[in-house]
Amino acid sequence: MRQKEEKCVVTFRTTAAAMEMERTCKAAGVPGRLIPVPRTITAGCGMCWAAPPSAREAVEELVVAKHLMIDGIYAIIL
Repeated sequence: MRQKEEKCVVTFRTTAAAMEMERTCKAAGVPGRLIPVPRTITAGCGMCWAAPPSAREAVEELVVAKHLMIDGIYAIIL
């Protein structure tokens, strides 16, 4: 069984916003990937960006700098 660890999770209202986050993070070299939204969190589109906790500051800066449309940012154990 996979070891659970803390993740920085970003949720979105639309799939288009989730895909824009993926493109922007990959272009900027910010680690993470799109995953289904965990049951403990609700989100409109059902997809979220999961990144290591060490990348949270970079994720937040990217969201602000690129005016990305997010629903929320969470720290959860996955």
